[in-house]
Amino acid sequence: MSTLSETLLRKYYANSPHPYQIYEQRVDHLLTSDAVLLDAGCGRTVPVLKKYLGRAQRLIGVELVDFTDVPAGIDTYNADLSDIPLPDASVDLIMSRSVFEHLTDPDSVYKEFMRILRPGGAVIFLTANMWDYGTLVARLVPNRFHARIVRQVEGRMEEDTFPTAYRTNTRTDVERLAASAGLRVESFEYLSQYPNYLMFNGALFFLGVCYEKLISRFEALRILRGWILVTLRKPETIR
Repeated sequence: MSTLSETLLRKYYANSPHPYQIYEQRVDHLLTSDAVLLDAGCGRTVPVLKKYLGRAQRLIGVELVDFTDVPAGIDTYNADLSDIPLPDASVDLIMSRSVFEHLTDPDSVYKEFMRILRPGGAVIFLTANMWDYGTLVARLVPNRFHARIVRQVEGRMEEDTFPTAYRTNTRTDVERLAASAGLRVESFEYLSQYPNYLMFNGALFFLGVCYEKLISRFEALRILRGWILVTLRKPETIR
């Protein structure tokens, strides 16, 4: 992070909630103490799921990679999200952060979520918006280069960077996939944040701030914001 970027970040975003915070607030709002909560693509150390210890009846993490340092009280499964080893109608709430952009077969995942959700259960997911400039650039860069770039820009380990597909990252795709699975789109929101990919250069970060403030101010430009936050609901009664 450059000194100028750090200064601009403090000046313009000190009181702006990050999409991660808004996402967790939505989970908090729907979670009850007697619920079964599943984190789809929870990460090897279940960083978000562990925040809910003691706040739900059961916590479940599903991830492709091997788990490390998982605290007691969280059940983990190494499984694909299209084939989760749980009984039908056994989960009340599914949450997923920064995972849906990686789904290569989202149709199967939506249908699997429909299967394991109890009637009235919900899915909350936060993922990249297809029309964000960062996403558009990422789509132009071959996946084999993504891990190296992310390590340089964000400092994330290369083994924790996965190929992107962007097959459920527009409103049209979400509505189509949800309808096919029998789920209802309860809410769909565009969220914005500081231009984190540009923090390595102060001048570029300033331009990114100007752009972000513009698309945040005008609702007509919301489709250009960086994130989509979606809530899906399984009907109480299946026709």
